[in-house]
Amino acid sequence: MTALPGLNLDARAMAGAAPVSLARVDRSQWARAPRVVREGGGRIVALWGTDNRDRGQGFAVYVAYAVASGLVVLELPVDAESASYPGIGETFLAAIRMQRAVRDLLGLVATGESDSRPWLRHAAWGPAEFPLRRDFDERAQREIVQDDYPFVRVEGDGVHEIPVGPIHAGIIEPGHFRFSVVGEKVLRLEGRLGYTHKGIDRRFTDHDIAGGHRLAGRVSGDSTVAFAWAYAQAAEMLLGIEAPPRAAWLRALMLERERIANHLGDLGALGNDAGLAFALSQFMRLKEDWVRTHHEVFGHRFMMDCVVPGGVGGDVGEAARDRMLRQADAIESEVAVLRNVFDEHSGVQDRFITAGRVTPELARTLGLVGLAGRGSAQPFDLRCDFPCSPYGELGVRKVVHANGDVAARVKVRFDEVIESLRLVREILARLPAGSTRVALPDAQPHAMGFGWVEGWRGDVFFALEAGEGNRIRRGHAHDPSWQAWPVVEHAVIGNIVPDFPLINKSFNLSYSGEDC
Repeated sequence: MTALPGLNLDARAMAGAAPVSLARVDRSQWARAPRVVREGGGRIVALWGTDNRDRGQGFAVYVAYAVASGLVVLELPVDAESASYPGIGETFLAAIRMQRAVRDLLGLVATGESDSRPWLRHAAWGPAEFPLRRDFDERAQREIVQDDYPFVRVEGDGVHEIPVGPIHAGIIEPGHFRFSVVGEKVLRLEGRLGYTHKGIDRRFTDHDIAGGHRLAGRVSGDSTVAFAWAYAQAAEMLLGIEAPPRAAWLRALMLERERIANHLGDLGALGNDAGLAFALSQFMRLKEDWVRTHHEVFGHRFMMDCVVPGGVGGDVGEAARDRMLRQADAIESEVAVLRNVFDEHSGVQDRFITAGRVTPELARTLGLVGLAGRGSAQPFDLRCDFPCSPYGELGVRKVVHANGDVAARVKVRFDEVIESLRLVREILARLPAGSTRVALPDAQPHAMGFGWVEGWRGDVFFALEAGEGNRIRRGHAHDPSWQAWPVVEHAVIGNIVPDFPLINKSFNLSYSGEDC
C-alpha cells in the first residue's frame, strides 16, 4: 500500500530517515483508515492526543501507521464538548491500551470500545482531572487513594488467582500480574502497569527543542540512544535540517552498541532463569566490559546525552576506534563459545523450546513487533525496511525465526549480536570525516516533526510539536512495549506458573517506556 485512498497526504521526509505523510482527517476517514491499513499489510505504530483549546481548536487525536510507503500520521480534530472519537481497537488490538491512556491523560473517549478501565491513572489524580490538558494544575496537592482495579475473573472448579507484584523480589520496575490457574497451569494472565508513570509527556513542555533530547533519552534507560535519536529525527524534521554524515554514522555506532549490550544482558538472564547460573556470570562479565567502554569513549555507560538535535555530542578518536574493533572481535569469539554451551545443554533447551510460544498468526493479529516479533516470523526492522542514514549503505541482514517460543527469541538475540558486531566493525572502518554537529535554526511555532528508529527492543517513535520561542508545545514518546505487553499475556497461557519469569524475560519489555 503506497497511500490511503481518499486522503490528501502531506508527504515529507524525516531528516535522513523514512518518508512520512501527515493528513488531517474527518471522523469517517479516521474510522475507515484502520481497515485500509490492515488490508494493505500495515500496522499501528502509536496513538496519542493533544489539547488545542488554547488555540480555539478543541482537542486532536493522532495515530501513526506503518505502511509500505513509510509512515502515515493522521490527525483528527476532536470537539471540546463531545471529547470523543471513533475507537480503532477492533481492527488494531494494540490500540486499546493506547486509547485508555489517552482517556486517562486527556479525557478523550474512544467510542465503540468495550474496555474503558483506567490504564495510567491509579487514582493519583481525580477522575475528572486530566494531566495533559493545559488547564491542569500540576502543583495542586492531591490525596493518593487505593483504587480497586476490576481485573477480569475466571470462574470454574479448581480455578484460583495468584497475584504477583507490583512489588517484586528483585530490583526491577513495578508491575502487577494476576494469574488465573488450575494447579500450576495458567488459564489467563492479566497485567496492570502504570506504577512508574512519571508525566514525561507533560514534562517535555518544560524544555526547549534544543534540550528535549535529555528527557527523551531517559524515557527508558536501556534504550537511551534509540529514544534520543528518534527525538533528534523529529527535531531535525521540524527544523528542516539534517545531521552531518559523520554524526549519522556515530549515531548508528552507538545504537548497535546499545543493542549488543542489552542482548548480552538478556542472554545471561535467560540462562540464569533456566538454571544455568554460569551463563549469567559470563554474559554479565561481557556486558560490563562493553558498557565500561561506553563510559571511556562516550562519557556515559548508557551513552546518555550523546545523541543531540543536529548531530552528536562527541567524537571518536583513533585510539578509541582501535579499542572498539579489538573488543568486537573478542566479544564475538566468546559469544560463539557461549552459544554452543546453550545449544548443547539439554536442560536449558528443555526449558526454552515450546515455552511461551507465540505463533506467527497470533503475533500478526496482536501487532507484535521488534525483537519478539522477529522471533515469530514478523519481519519488521526499520534498519532494512526504511533505512535511515547510514543503514542504507550497511546492508543490515534481517534476523527472523518462526517458532515464536523462548528458544526462537534467544536465537534472535544471538544472531543479532553477531550482526551488530559486524555493523560496529564496518561503521568504524568506514566512518566519514567531517563535522559532528550543525547549528539549530529557530523553529516555526506549531511545526511538527516525527522520529522513528529501530531500537534493540523494536521501533521507537517520537512526535514533536514546536511552541513559541523554540519551546516544545507537545512531545510524545512511544516504546514498542505498548504492542508487546498484551502478547505476553497470551504467551503464558497453557504454560506453568514457574515458567512465567523465563517467558517474561524472553520479551524483556519496558515498564518505564510504557508508563511515561
